[in-house]
Amino acid sequence: MKSQAAAGTPASPAAPALSRPFWRRVAWRRFRANPAAVAALLFLLVVCAVAALGPQIVPSGPNAVDIMNPNAPPGGTHLLGTDENGRDVLSRLIAGARTSMIVGLIAMVIAIGIGAGVGSAGGYLGGLPDSVLMRFTDGMMAIPYFFLVLIVVAVFGSSLANIVLVIGVTSWMVVARIVRGEVLRCRDLDFVLAARALGGTPARLLWRHVVPQTVPAIIVAATFGVANAILLESALSYLGLGIQPPQASWGNMLSNAQAYLWQNPLLPMYPGALILLTVLAYNFLGDGLRDALDPRYRDSHQ
Repeated sequence: MKSQAAAGTPASPAAPALSRPFWRRVAWRRFRANPAAVAALLFLLVVCAVAALGPQIVPSGPNAVDIMNPNAPPGGTHLLGTDENGRDVLSRLIAGARTSMIVGLIAMVIAIGIGAGVGSAGGYLGGLPDSVLMRFTDGMMAIPYFFLVLIVVAVFGSSLANIVLVIGVTSWMVVARIVRGEVLRCRDLDFVLAARALGGTPARLLWRHVVPQTVPAIIVAATFGVANAILLESALSYLGLGIQPPQASWGNMLSNAQAYLWQNPLLPMYPGALILLTVLAYNFLGDGLRDALDPRYRDSHQ
C-alpha cells in the first residue's frame, strides 16, 4: 500500500490549490468560526444594501433643504436630524455611503489589477525583468503617498472619476510586493515543476498554477485596499480636495460639521462613526478571509 501511495504522489503536489470542496466545506466552516469576521461581513452587506437602496429608503433627497429646521435634533420626519443647511442627515449619510463604496471598491480593483500583474510577472520571470519592475515599485513607494494624491487631484480636478483613478493608480505598490513574494514562494513547488516538465508554457504555469496560490494574499490586500481608499477619500474630502458639495461624502460631512460642534454635537459623530466602523469591518473581514482561505493554514490544521 505504501508503494502505491508513493506511486500516486506526482498528482499530490497540486493539493495546496484552493479546490472547490475546500471552498465549500473547509473555508466556509473556518470563516463561520470567526465571529468578528462574520459580524464585519454582515455589517458591510447592510451598508452596501442601504447605499444601493438609499433613494427608496429615505423620504427626502440628500440635497433637499428644510430652511425652517437647520441643526434640528433627531426625531419626526428627520430621524437623525438635519445639518447646518437643513438637509436630512440620514439621506446624506446614505449618499455618502454610496460614494465611499464606489471609491473603495473601484480603486481596489484598479490597484489589485496593476499590483498583481506587476508582482506576478516580476516574481515569476526573475532576473532583469524582476529587478526593473521592483526598482520601479520601490521608486513609487518612496514618493509620499498622500502628497502624491494631493498633487494629482489639485492638477486634474477632484471629480469622482479622478479620485477613484488616482487612488487606484497610486496604491498598487504594496500589492505588487505581496504578490511577488507569494509567487517566489510558489514558483519552485513540486506541482509547478511537474507542470513545467509536462510542457506547460510560462504563461499557463503562471496563471494556472502559481497565481491561484496567491489568492489569500490578494484577498487580504484587497480588503485593506478598500479600507485605505475609503480613508483617503474621506481625508481628501475633509480637506476640501475630494468630493465637492453638494455631493455628499462622509469626509465633507465631517468637515462641514466641525464648525457646528457645540451647536449640534451629534452632527460630526455620524460620519466619523461610519468611517471608523467601515474601516474596522474591512480589516476584520480581511483577517477572517486570510485564515479561511490560506491553504497552508488548512494543511496544518487538518
